[in-house]
Amino acid sequence: MIHEVDEGLRRLLGESGLEASGVDVVFDAPTRDWAARRSAPTVCVFLYDIREDAVRRGSGSGEVYDEDGHLVARRSPPRWFELTYLVTAWATRPQDEHRLLSQVLATLVSTDTLPARLLTGTLAELGLTVGLDTAGTGSDAPAASDVWSAMGGELKASLSLRVRAPLAGITKAAAPPVTEGLVVRATSRGEDAGPGRRLRYTETSDPGPDGGYTGPRERPPAPARRRRRGDRQP
Repeated sequence: MIHEVDEGLRRLLGESGLEASGVDVVFDAPTRDWAARRSAPTVCVFLYDIREDAVRRGSGSGEVYDEDGHLVARRSPPRWFELTYLVTAWATRPQDEHRLLSQVLATLVSTDTLPARLLTGTLAELGLTVGLDTAGTGSDAPAASDVWSAMGGELKASLSLRVRAPLAGITKAAAPPVTEGLVVRATSRGEDAGPGRRLRYTETSDPGPDGGYTGPRERPPAPARRRRRGDRQP
C-alpha cells in the first residue's frame, strides 16, 4: 500500500508541471550526503512516520463471490493508516526552492483526496478514498526539527503532508460448495461392494428404482395397535 501511495503522489505532482519543467520528484531521505550529490532541481517527498488510525478499525468479514454467485473467499475489513511525509524543494538558490515549494503547496491544497485515476494496485481495487492533509496541525508525528536533527541535516523550509490510506484486509479462500451427496453401498460379508447408490440432499423425495429421487415421500402407515388383555374380539 505504501508504494502505491508514493506512486499516487508522484503522479499528482507530475500533473502540476514539475516533470515537464525538468524537476525530479524523489522519495529519498534528504540527508547531508544526499544533498551533496544532488545536481538537478528536486522535490523530495520523504516518508518518516506511519501510524494506524485505530478509530477506523472494523470487525467481521466480507464475502467474495465469483461470476456464478458462489462464495469463493472471505475478506477481513481494511485497516487505515496515516502516512506522514516531509516535502522539501532543492535548487541552487533559495528563491528557486521557494518557487518550487509554492507550486507543490498549490497542487496539494487544491484537493483533499488523491484522484481515483491516479490510484494503482490495491488502492484502486478497494475503491476507497485516500485523504490528503497538507500543512495541517494536530498531528502526533515527530516535529520537522526533530526529523532534520535525526538525519544530521540543516533545517530548511518544508511542508508536512499526511495521507490517510487503507490497507487491504486478509483474504481467505472458502471451501467449495457441496454439490453431491454421500454414496451408500450395502453388501453381504465376503462380497465386493457394487457401485452403490448416491444420496441427494432433499427432504421431500423417495428413491426410485435407479437410486434417484422421483417424487414426494409418502407418510408410512401407522403401526398396528397392540391388543390388550380384556379387549373384546370382533
